[in-house]
Amino acid sequence: MGNRIKVGVALAIPEPHAAVLGGWRRRIGDPEADKIPPHVTLLPPTEVEADQLDLVEKHLAEAANAVAPFTMRLSGTGTFRPVSQVVFVQVSAGIGQCELLERAVRRDPIMREVEFPYHPHVTVGHDVADEDLDQAYEGLRDFVAQFKIEGFTLYAQDSDGTWRPHREYVLTGF
Repeated sequence: MGNRIKVGVALAIPEPHAAVLGGWRRRIGDPEADKIPPHVTLLPPTEVEADQLDLVEKHLAEAANAVAPFTMRLSGTGTFRPVSQVVFVQVSAGIGQCELLERAVRRDPIMREVEFPYHPHVTVGHDVADEDLDQAYEGLRDFVAQFKIEGFTLYAQDSDGTWRPHREYVLTGF
């Protein structure tokens, strides 16, 4: 095995919504708040061989053809507790497009098994105290945002654990 890098693929949440959601994650003391930008995951953290990155990028360019640009709506909160200590903002419109993209992305050469069935959402608290998760759950209960999704991003994780955009892909829906 050669040099491995950790990548993820996600739909970035645009401003000003990203600042609001990231602010809540910081407010409740989530240690990942400044390392993970607000997003809807298409491919969770996955290790790939560095010399396979070109192949991964070509695959993602093809996956961008699966769905045309679409409107996403976020509204209200949800939780995966007690299974997982996560509070999230719900995707209430654009779910089908997220599911199609996730299936197009999570295939060879970046196929990986996932622990839970795919459920598009924006995490706002993870592995913090119950009272902090409760605060985010209640504080964002009435949160609503609507915006256009025109592409997705391949992220790479730095040595300090921060996720940084590596390459953007434009949705074409061909």
